[in-house]
Amino acid sequence: MDDFAEIEALRRELAQAGYEYYVLDKPTMSDYDYDHKLRRLEELETAHPEAVTPDSPTQRVGGQPLEFFTQVTHQVPLESLQDVFDFEELEAFDQRVKGVVPEAEYVVEPKVDGLSVALEYVDGLFVRGATRGDGRVGEDVTENLRTVRSIPLKISNAPSRLIVRGEVYMPKKVFHTLNEERERRGEALFANPRNAAAGSLRQLDPKIAASRKLDIAVFNIQFAEGKTFSTHDETLNYMRDTGFKVIPHYGCSRVSQVTERITEIGEHREDFPFDIDGAVVKVNDLSQRGVLGSTAKFPRWAAAYKYPPEVKPAQVVDIVVQVGRTGVLTPKAVLTPVRLAGTTVTNATLHNQDFISEKDIRIGDTVLVRKAGEIIPEVLSVVAEQRPQGTQPWFLPKICPVCGAPVERDEEGAHTRCTGAECPAQLLRNLAHFASRDAMDIEGLGIAVVENLVRANLVKTPGDLYFLQEEDVAKLDRMGKRSAKKLLAALEKSKRQDLSRLIYAFGIRHVGQKAGKILSARFQTLEALQNATLEELTAVDDIGEITARNVLEWMSSLQSQHLIQRLKEAGVNMTAEEQGSDQRFAGMTFVLTGALEKFTRDEASGMIEARGGKSAGSVSKKTTYVVAGEAAGSKLRKAQELGIPVLTEDKFLELLS
Repeated sequence: MDDFAEIEALRRELAQAGYEYYVLDKPTMSDYDYDHKLRRLEELETAHPEAVTPDSPTQRVGGQPLEFFTQVTHQVPLESLQDVFDFEELEAFDQRVKGVVPEAEYVVEPKVDGLSVALEYVDGLFVRGATRGDGRVGEDVTENLRTVRSIPLKISNAPSRLIVRGEVYMPKKVFHTLNEERERRGEALFANPRNAAAGSLRQLDPKIAASRKLDIAVFNIQFAEGKTFSTHDETLNYMRDTGFKVIPHYGCSRVSQVTERITEIGEHREDFPFDIDGAVVKVNDLSQRGVLGSTAKFPRWAAAYKYPPEVKPAQVVDIVVQVGRTGVLTPKAVLTPVRLAGTTVTNATLHNQDFISEKDIRIGDTVLVRKAGEIIPEVLSVVAEQRPQGTQPWFLPKICPVCGAPVERDEEGAHTRCTGAECPAQLLRNLAHFASRDAMDIEGLGIAVVENLVRANLVKTPGDLYFLQEEDVAKLDRMGKRSAKKLLAALEKSKRQDLSRLIYAFGIRHVGQKAGKILSARFQTLEALQNATLEELTAVDDIGEITARNVLEWMSSLQSQHLIQRLKEAGVNMTAEEQGSDQRFAGMTFVLTGALEKFTRDEASGMIEARGGKSAGSVSKKTTYVVAGEAAGSKLRKAQELGIPVLTEDKFLELLS
């Protein structure tokens, strides 16, 4: 078999395997075989780039980051639905429909809580995908939708042009895993799967969207050139047979059956891989839909039934405090078990001290509980008349319940945080941040290795990393002698990092990379920074009082002092690099935009800063130059509007040389 024949064979195999795995949920090919065949296909396509096609499985990984999304005008509007909130309103909807088409029958579908999109196919190839937007104009998110494995890149037996509508969602399991990872990294958590899906689909970097493992449920044909259908059922079956992952649906001849289906969907909502925020009722016959028509806002042939949130009483047995990986103290109510939205709830978040004080929640109280967005249990209010005698107002502790360090209230928010630099509750997050690329840049020390080290009780502080023994590391899961040697070599190399990276690696609140560089350049040694006064810190350009106080408090902590001492004993560098003699960009601000070919943005920023300049993320009147690569967008336009000089990469290289 020649290379081109093998390419075609591999594409067919992988496309079928992907369909079975992501659409049918019945895989026949092992993950190992799939990955092996995909790698072989990538090798062949690299050797024969002329053979790469848009429908190849290799094209799902995500292309170059975009500067912005372009607008798309929908050929057929993506209408929204009128909500009904109880069965009486649903019966009124049925009466309106039956008043025009007495013989109408319905299809009932779960209403996926995701992001509505239109998928366009020309001659069977996926060519464009757009968000709903306002129903008439959306955004082109084609590259991100290519990464959704359940969206076919090529379909067979298709009309010359086909547009289908579906709901992109983040599976509940993926959502929980993503939030766990974000918590480990100290990043803000997504409130619910819908927000996570929307944020993922609107990432300018398709590789980020690809990592989020989005899915889709297709539920409507918007346009099919030269093809006609009689019923909605028929369109769903056609889309399923064509290769789409279709929404679960149920046919009903009477409104009483509709209410039964809605109740059934609500009772089994936990069984769906996606979150639902209701059930959709549609007239099945497409010609009857044409007779019913639409209002200025909604089609008259469909309605969205919204499930009322369940609210039930439960008793607060206790209030416990959890310390998150960012140091935030979160109070949680321990409740007597109560059944809500298909699951048994035994606790509910109390958010913060303000929330508790405002509602006056006490241990022993009876409270009304519901699931916010059908996901997170929350306390609505206290049933005051059922409060036992002798209860006391509840307050967060003044010291961390995990490490005993003092806690402090955020200046700008309602959170209370542990101030301990070596708090065990924050250890995973602190270690991962300390080792990250922009901090100490310890190659090979990812979150999985960090978790292994903590689980084996080998590190209790970032300083312990530099005292690891090769034989201990080699015993960890998936490590071995070779990996252990590489990790210890990376740790040794990181000891020589500049002081600015060490300051950033400490994870002091409000001290990012830029502040780390500024403080390093001003004080030159860590000892000088430790001895700095509030007046000296606030006198530094771009260091405000809040940041200065955070630095002082962190440096004065006993845990921080212990960490610094451990790092000194390990021989970690605590002085700033000597400033280069080339300061040609001193006082200048550069903005980088578009896809750069000759270097990455980080490399270009490093070149600018090494010559005394600044690299900014947005264009303003203070910008000196904009360096524009391919597909430069809004930043380039703003520079042109403000009359700021724009450099090509070649012109930028001339400045450097």
